Amino acid sequence: MDKFFSMKHFFLPFFIACVQLAAAQNYLTCLNIPDSLKQNANAIVRWDQTDIDIHSQRNMDIRKKRVVTVLNETGMAAIDAYEPYDKRTHVRSIEATVYDAFGNEIKKIKKKDFRDQCILDGVTLFSDNRVVYLDYIPTQYPFTIVYECEVQTSNTAQIPRWRPMGHYFVSVEKSLLQVTCPQELGLKKQEHNFSNFNIKKIVEKDTQLSYEASGLLAQKEEYFSVNYNKIFPWALLGLEKFNLEGVDGTAKTWKEFGKWYAESLLSDTEELPDATIAKVKTLVGAESDPIKKAKIIYNYVQQKSRYVSIQVGIGGFKPMLAKDVDRLGYGDCKALTNYTKALLGAVGVPSYHTVLYGDHDKIDMESEFISVQGNHMILCVPSDTEYYWLECTSQDVPFGYQANFTDDRKVLVIKPEGGEIVKTQNYRDESNTQFCNGTYKLTTDGTFSAKIQMDSEGSQYGPKYHLEHRRPNEQEAYYKAFLSHINNLKISKMTFSNDKESARFTEKLDLDAIQYATITGNKMLFPINAFNRYDGNIKRIRNRKTDFEIQRGSYDKDEVIVELPTGFTVESLPENVQYDSKFGQYKTEILKKDESTLIYKRTFLLKKGYYQHNEYEAFRLYMEQIAKNDNAKIILNKI
Repeated sequence: MDKFFSMKHFFLPFFIACVQLAAAQNYLTCLNIPDSLKQNANAIVRWDQTDIDIHSQRNMDIRKKRVVTVLNETGMAAIDAYEPYDKRTHVRSIEATVYDAFGNEIKKIKKKDFRDQCILDGVTLFSDNRVVYLDYIPTQYPFTIVYECEVQTSNTAQIPRWRPMGHYFVSVEKSLLQVTCPQELGLKKQEHNFSNFNIKKIVEKDTQLSYEASGLLAQKEEYFSVNYNKIFPWALLGLEKFNLEGVDGTAKTWKEFGKWYAESLLSDTEELPDATIAKVKTLVGAESDPIKKAKIIYNYVQQKSRYVSIQVGIGGFKPMLAKDVDRLGYGDCKALTNYTKALLGAVGVPSYHTVLYGDHDKIDMESEFISVQGNHMILCVPSDTEYYWLECTSQDVPFGYQANFTDDRKVLVIKPEGGEIVKTQNYRDESNTQFCNGTYKLTTDGTFSAKIQMDSEGSQYGPKYHLEHRRPNEQEAYYKAFLSHINNLKISKMTFSNDKESARFTEKLDLDAIQYATITGNKMLFPINAFNRYDGNIKRIRNRKTDFEIQRGSYDKDEVIVELPTGFTVESLPENVQYDSKFGQYKTEILKKDESTLIYKRTFLLKKGYYQHNEYEAFRLYMEQIAKNDNAKIILNKI
């Protein structure tokens, strides 16, 4: 009986492996793909298996086998054939085989044929951080590629997330995850969006976890779609006892995790040369206000250093030494944050490393799942009433400005006493402003000349302040795109003012355009809104499937003086309108100053929010109303 039991446990895993291998082989031909998986798909993941064997707190093996049928050029991104590595992570094996539509082998790609390069060429401190990746150029579509690799790492704090669906317009025939782990390490998981997809939990034990997903249909990325993390299924995995950067850790709370991070990875990294300490103390002088001192130091860092792009977790978690950043003048987000913290400490200003997801999409740290997360690091400077958040990688972002990359999301602040989940600054809809004041004058042949000033703050400041550093031809191209509704546009003057203290960017333009107005007989027609016009076309989507989100609201206020041409009188003016909805408010008003002068006023508040898919048509119609009214025309009669 004991012998039978032993043989059964030997042959069962072998039998399962053989069945899985045979199943994977059936996916090499394109002829048996169900039609449902082809719909809306640029690629089809035929088989995606990830086996994660955690042998100990300092040893983890990850094996992947991925079979992808690529239908067109856009589907190439779904192959996902790349592996980053460093001195603690080793790519033991990696290969790929390409098959034609009928399952015939086209090409076998060995490890030596993969591209292998430093993640950041030319920066010697990051020479150990490399990536090996497939650089395959197909000669025909469709084709199927089988990608296999095995990676060994001591960083057990970073267990790969399971994402059976990683892209829009990609369907999944079969995806498997198998995880084994010693019981004493405390394997844990957090599941997201499983209920709407065909996902089975095969095994769930303290030492083993197994998922299977099948028949996942390709999802369209619809207009204003929410981040795919809110739609697609995925699972976050972690250990209570882990190893990171060669250091063992244990964390059951964020406070415990933050304390470990501070003591194990961040300590002994802030030493500065005596000359640098003396220099920054001289810069600060007799200033005693901590925030004013922080602004002086932040400006010093911006002038002295430059950013090299290495994400948290790729270039390691322990920042390079502050004295090395001081000597070299560059660093990644961790290094520059740590350097700024060290400088602030030298002048008596406390600050805290802060880990988060930096992205235009607002992505929160998963506050209920204590684990290594995030892809970016910023600095938190406390005051009596609030936190100031410093983006230390930028040479021109104003002190404390966050909009559009690190704003309004949950982050991990690492204090000496431990970690704390905090939310960063939320820019209210009404504070994301663009105020437009201008004047334009029409001549009897329909030509107009104009002066315009636009002042932008909040999230509307972010996309604009770079303009002052662009080349003149790039600036002109930007405004011709922004004012594309004006034919024959000529920009005779552009001036900019960047008030970094208030995070306000001012643009002043002098414009001319022939034939702005249309003349027919004795009548002249022209749109009264010459500048800030919404002319977007929000696509009609029948049977929309996904919810939609406006992540950042905005508030535009325009006031423009219009000087009418000599010898013409007003026949008709557009009506004053006001549209109110759950998505915002829009209002226009036209005032008659005298016989030849009109004042055009417009306000448009767009509200941020998460909206249900069945509300999309109402939103589309609301925006269509605005676009129509923004193009409303005045009719003049020749006297």
